[in-house]
Formats: sequence, structure tokens, C-alpha cells
Amino acid sequence: MTNQTKIICPECGASIDVQDVLAHQLEAGIKKKYDSLLHEEQMKFNVQQEQLLRDKEAFEEKKKRENALFQERLEKQREEDRKIMQQEIRKKISEEQAAELGLLQKELNEKSEKLRELNQAKAEIERLKREKQEAKAQAELEAEKKLNQTLSLERDKIQKLEAERSELKFRELEKQLEDQKKLTEEMKRKQDQASGQFQGEVQELAIEEWLATNFPLDTIQEIKKGERGGDCLQIVHTRTQQNCGTIYYESKRTKQFQQAWLEKFKADIRDKGADIGVIVTEVMPSDLPRMGQKEGIWICNYEEFKGLSGVLRQTIIQIHQMAAAQENKGDKMHLLYHYLTSSAFRMQIEAIVEGFIQLKDDLESEKRAMQKIWKQREKQIEKVLINTTDMYGSIKGIAGNAVENVRALELPGAEPSGSEE
Repeated sequence: MTNQTKIICPECGASIDVQDVLAHQLEAGIKKKYDSLLHEEQMKFNVQQEQLLRDKEAFEEKKKRENALFQERLEKQREEDRKIMQQEIRKKISEEQAAELGLLQKELNEKSEKLRELNQAKAEIERLKREKQEAKAQAELEAEKKLNQTLSLERDKIQKLEAERSELKFRELEKQLEDQKKLTEEMKRKQDQASGQFQGEVQELAIEEWLATNFPLDTIQEIKKGERGGDCLQIVHTRTQQNCGTIYYESKRTKQFQQAWLEKFKADIRDKGADIGVIVTEVMPSDLPRMGQKEGIWICNYEEFKGLSGVLRQTIIQIHQMAAAQENKGDKMHLLYHYLTSSAFRMQIEAIVEGFIQLKDDLESEKRAMQKIWKQREKQIEKVLINTTDMYGSIKGIAGNAVENVRALELPGAEPSGSEE
């Protein structure tokens, strides 16, 4: 078979395989055919790819248009939803503000009514006062008229009687009148001289009377006029003990406090052997504006004297009791020990502690109640302020600069809005 498919070239004598030549020609023909088909398919593929690109571009353009349209519709829908939500919020805020304003208006009306009633009551009181004053003035006027008429009649009678009397009698009456004027002036001069002494005596009597009334167990000794010393001496007594101590009082009612009083009063205290000295004065020393001690002497005014006298008296009693306790110290310590370990002492301490605990509980309750009230009022005020601010913001957003700025609701440094020209 191999030899049958081969031929010898007559020119060159080369052996040529006919099968290979035919296979090569067939392969070349098939390759040409398929290259042509491939070229056609490539051309078709290129045309289809270009068409596909054009379709893709058209699709992308359409997609963009549809997306833009969808976005526009979405924005419109969002805007409509936002407007609806704003309307609902504004409606809700308006309703809440209307309710708040209604409550405030109601409260304002109630207060206005009360104020009107109060003003009416004040007006009625003023009218009654005016009518009373007018009636009083009218009565005084009537009384004055009647008095003038009576005086006029009496004057006429006196003039008639005087005309009937002799000239000598008239002169005697005139002389008596002149003497009476002189006597009146002399009495007035003496009264002015004794006024200071009289005022001092009034305060002395008031001190003695107050001590005798409030401390009936004590002995109140008055220092007689002309005797050297103060004004009164208080000897302190109790129901079980006599002569616990003495308090020496001196009253002064002058226009100026004198330093010399202290030295003189200290000498008087030593002479009387008193335990405590008190000066009751109307004018305090310049360096002691209120009740206090100066150079060992208590100084106070009349009102302060009432409280000071009780404190000083109790101090004297306690000092006397302490001195007496030192005399029988052993027996006293025994009695004190039994008293401190007794149930009576324990119950007294418990009663005192319970009283303080109750006072503390009451104070805490009042404190909690007031804090609750303050918190409620703070929340109410905050709610009103928030609603007012929201209402102001809504109105400002609608009306713009046509609404004047409220400084309390604006940022610091904001320019006040004005009407546009």
C-alpha cells in the first residue's frame, strides 16, 4: 500500500506520497473553508457585539431616566410625607398649647376675678373710710358751730356782766389773770427741770413692779431717795432655800451714757455686798450697741432687762446649790448615783430622746413634702417654657421677621428683628 501511494518525480527522481499531497490539499481546502466561516462568524459576532453595546447603552440610558424619575417621585413622596407629619405635629402642638393656654387663661381669669373682688373690697373700704371721715368732719363741724354759738352767747353774757361791773373789779380780774400767767410759767419751768428725774423714777418703779410680779418669792428692796447707791436690790429666794444671792439694779434715762456710772455703781455693789450688778439704761454705750457686760457690770435696755433678770436669777440659784452641794459631798454623791441609776432618770432621758426623734422625723417629712412640691412646680414651669418655645419657633418659622424677637428665647448677641421698610 505504501508503494502504491507514492510516485517518482520524472525530473528530480524524488519520491512523492500522493496521500500526503491529497491530505495536504484537503487540509488546505478545509482550513480555507473554515477560515472563511470563522471570518463570517467573527463578522457576525462583531456586529452582534456592537448591537449588544448599543442595546446596553440604550438600557443604561433608560435605566438612568427611570432612576431619575423614581428618585423624583420618591422625593415628592417624602416631601408629602414630611408635610403631613409636620401638619400632624403642628396640630398636636397646637392642641397641647391650646390646652395649656386654656388652663393658664382659666387661672388668669380666676386670679383676675379674685383681684377684682379684692379691688372692690378695697374700694368699699376706702369709701367707708371716706364716709366715716366725712361724717366725722361733719360732726366736728356741727360741734364747732355749736361751740362757737355757745361761746358767742357766753361772750355776750360776759361782756354784758363786765359792762355792768365797776372798773375796779375789772382791774382786779386783770391783775389776777397776770398773776396766774406768771404762776403758770413758773410751774412750767419747774416741771421741765423735774421731767428728767420723773422719767427716771417711772422706769425705777416699772423695774421694781416687774421684779415683784414675776419673782414673788424674792425680796425687792427699794433704795430710798437720798440714800447712797442704786435703785433697788433683789434678794433671791426659792421654796426650799433662802437668801441665795442678790442682784443690784440701777435705772438710767438720760440722753448720753456716762462712763463714770460704772465706777460709782461698782462701789455701790461692794457696799451692799451684791453678787451681780445691772444698769438698765435707755441709751447704750457707744462700744456696746446691745445687751452685754462691761467692766463686770451687765448693761441692757428695759426690754432686754426682762429676759436678763430671769437668766441672772437662775445663775445665782445654781451657784448657791453647787456651793451647798459641796457641804455634804458624800451624801450628795450617793443620792446622785441612785438617781442616775433609777428608772425615773432613764424614762426622762427616753422622753427627751423621743421628743428629738419626733422633731427630726417631722422636719424630714416637711423637707420631703417641700421637695416634692418644688419638683412638681419645676416640671410644670419647664413644660410651659418648652411649649412656649415650640409655639414661638413655629410662629417664627411661618411669619419670619414679621414677628418681633423675644430676647429670652434667642441666642445671646442675636440682633433684634424689626419691620422691613
